[in-house]
Amino acid sequence: MLLTHALLLLPDFLLIVCGFLVCRFTALDRTVWNATERLVYWLLFPVLLFTAIVRTPLDLGASLGLSLAGWAVVGGGFVLTVALRHWPGVDARLLSSGAQVAFRFNSYVALALAERIGGSAGVAWIALLVALCVPLCNLGAVWSLARHGGQNTLRELAHNPLIIATVAGLLANLAGLRLPATVDMVLGRIGAAALPLGLMAVGAGLELGGLQKAPRLAAALLSIRHALLPALALGLGALLALPTGQAQILLAFAALPTASSCYVLAARMGGDGPYVAGLVTASTLLGMLSVPVALAVFSALH
Repeated sequence: MLLTHALLLLPDFLLIVCGFLVCRFTALDRTVWNATERLVYWLLFPVLLFTAIVRTPLDLGASLGLSLAGWAVVGGGFVLTVALRHWPGVDARLLSSGAQVAFRFNSYVALALAERIGGSAGVAWIALLVALCVPLCNLGAVWSLARHGGQNTLRELAHNPLIIATVAGLLANLAGLRLPATVDMVLGRIGAAALPLGLMAVGAGLELGGLQKAPRLAAALLSIRHALLPALALGLGALLALPTGQAQILLAFAALPTASSCYVLAARMGGDGPYVAGLVTASTLLGMLSVPVALAVFSALH
């Protein structure tokens, strides 16, 4: 069973490995991938989010429990990271940079995984979670970095491409907007490039050396991301009596590796980029284990 679930992530993992090998052993070095990351972050991924949300029928009533549980998972991760501020000897700058790793999630992997787990319904549920939780995740991440760096939080939020795309997609969906076929096709092809390029960019950015600055803090943040949040999701699924498919999607969502854009955001807002790169790398590798383990546990309990 564990092997079956692990195979769900194999295509995504191979794309990450491909990005690592291409960056390290070809002329397409880090300079190329820095530009690729910006392209994905500022254009491809926002377009993907917008089109996925616009195309997805959002029945908030039927998915109210799932929506609340998704918010609770992200909110729980944020509260736990805030609590780490009281940990003796914690480096405030490293915590403000890395806190986002504990509650943000890799939407590239989420969208790629959802279809394999739950088909079109799984994609719709994940799209709903992405639509509702991306603003919350980015709010927490930008607040943490801006608060420590003395930047204007509201300005950073207003300029964040992921938040802009998500809000625009929600408003368009709720207004009943349907894109013309040609526009929909063009945007769909642009968004489709986000998943493979995003996953390869994750591989190109793999780096563990930065974790040496604060290994205990790294262990705490990664434990929240890959152990405590999946446990919370499992409990919420039972507490809210979610349908089996939604409960499974929620658990997979909670066990995902962190967002690869954590590094981009930290570096852009004056955080400790190398440390966050190390956290993203470790979380990506742990996610290849935490998602299959979480799904295997779910199958055993159901």
